[in-house]
Amino acid sequence: MQKNIAPTKGNLMIAKNTLKLSQKGYEMLDKKRNILIREMMALIDEAKDVQSGIDKTFAEAYHALEIANIMMGVEGVKEHMQFVDIERNVNIRVRGVMGVEIPVVTIPDNSRELKYGIASSSSALDEAYVKFNQVKIFAARLAEIENAVYRLAMNIKKTQKRTNVLKNITIPLYTEITKQIQISLEEKEREELTRLKIIKKTKG
Repeated sequence: MQKNIAPTKGNLMIAKNTLKLSQKGYEMLDKKRNILIREMMALIDEAKDVQSGIDKTFAEAYHALEIANIMMGVEGVKEHMQFVDIERNVNIRVRGVMGVEIPVVTIPDNSRELKYGIASSSSALDEAYVKFNQVKIFAARLAEIENAVYRLAMNIKKTQKRTNVLKNITIPLYTEITKQIQISLEEKEREELTRLKIIKKTKG
């Protein structure tokens, strides 16, 4: 039996309670880890789709921009683009997943709000503007996903360490302590019964 742990009923109760709490804690942490892993894998799959969307939309945007440059001239395009504002309306909030704070990034879709006059513009430039705006929204979502995946991965790693300690150290330790205390108490009971029988025989 473990050193410094007296085989008493009080210590047996403490050991059983600790074992029960450790087992329950392990089950909860294991469940948390599995939920976080599922969330992370879903985000990784989505990241592939978002990256694909960025690549496709970027290609379409640059193609439209090339046509606009041909139709309007590079200087004409620059003149129109100076009216396009730098995006400053990025909103970041958080959502919780099993105690892990995940960022949620939102950017307004300004693709229908042309910042320049359409009289001297072209459909190609309008398309390029819309496509680049879509790329901006895709990029915000990708940044959100990458940050979320990183946070989830770190928490999964931390949760895994805690479950390993419970599974491989704490639970086996208190299982053994409980077993040894029970054996010692049963031996004491048998010895006490034997002693009482002897006393009874002696008196009889």
